[in-house]
Amino acid sequence: MRLTRVLLLLPVLALMPQPTSAQSFFEELFGIGRAAKPPVPPRGVPTAPGAPPPGAPGEAPPPAADIPRAPPAPRQPVVLKAPSEESVMGQDLQLNGLNGSLRLEKAGGGTTARITLPGNKISQPVETCKVPLNGGASIAVSSEGRPEGVSRFEITGGECPLRFEVLDGAVLVRSLSGPNCTFAADDCATTPNGLWGPAAATLLPRAGEFEAARGGADRAVRENYKLMSQRLRGSDLRPVVTEQAAFSSDREQMCRTYAREGTHGFCNLRFTEARALALATRLGVTIGTAAPSASAAPPRPRRKPPVEGMNPDSGGAPFVEP
Repeated sequence: MRLTRVLLLLPVLALMPQPTSAQSFFEELFGIGRAAKPPVPPRGVPTAPGAPPPGAPGEAPPPAADIPRAPPAPRQPVVLKAPSEESVMGQDLQLNGLNGSLRLEKAGGGTTARITLPGNKISQPVETCKVPLNGGASIAVSSEGRPEGVSRFEITGGECPLRFEVLDGAVLVRSLSGPNCTFAADDCATTPNGLWGPAAATLLPRAGEFEAARGGADRAVRENYKLMSQRLRGSDLRPVVTEQAAFSSDREQMCRTYAREGTHGFCNLRFTEARALALATRLGVTIGTAAPSASAAPPRPRRKPPVEGMNPDSGGAPFVEP
């Protein structure tokens, strides 16, 4: 039967000049080649609701990784524990843990400061001198809240107006009238700017604690700066970028003169924490009421697995490291 059909179609095939046309004809006749594949709808053809996307038969759907997802929720600032004013009240602090004296105390409903500034003589700069403000008596200081995330107090009058920012166990002092305060009557030029904190002898036993906390403080500064750079644009971002670029050099300049800083790292830690808190405040966090972030906590040391072996001092008994 099939042979008879082919013989009848031979005259028709003889009239076809192109060999490819004959091939296509036989493919259509016997259901082989392209004719065996159903037509594929063009891309972009709308489909019924709930129907799978158009594609070739047997084609797998796109992987889940290629499906667009909703943008992640915005990150939150990293918040460190707010320093308490009680950590410095009634404590005798020294500039760089070496010279002068500063004592903040609660008095009634306010705060007072008793401060002696160290310096060098104007007539003989190689000789040191000291100037007790207000003749050594207490001076009332005004509370300025927490504009940079830490408690701030100020002395606005007198020959040497000062600003005190309370850190954890230390006070960052800045002169409001310039880097120096000169007292001609006492023949003394003082430089009150710097970190006023404990002597090095009390900080050395806590060096490990400071080193562990330093990683969390550095991480908080990085994360808060990244978040702020994403939120701000143009002229609002430039001063923040400038501050961040100068942060490391400012910290080095501030802390290099602190007594035994290279051994305990107290000044570097407190300066870094203050920067992290300042950035979090600018990001809208109310320091003092917000709970510290979990990501700001220092990583907990991993317990070493026990090491089994033979202890030569125990008569061959197994040795297990505690």
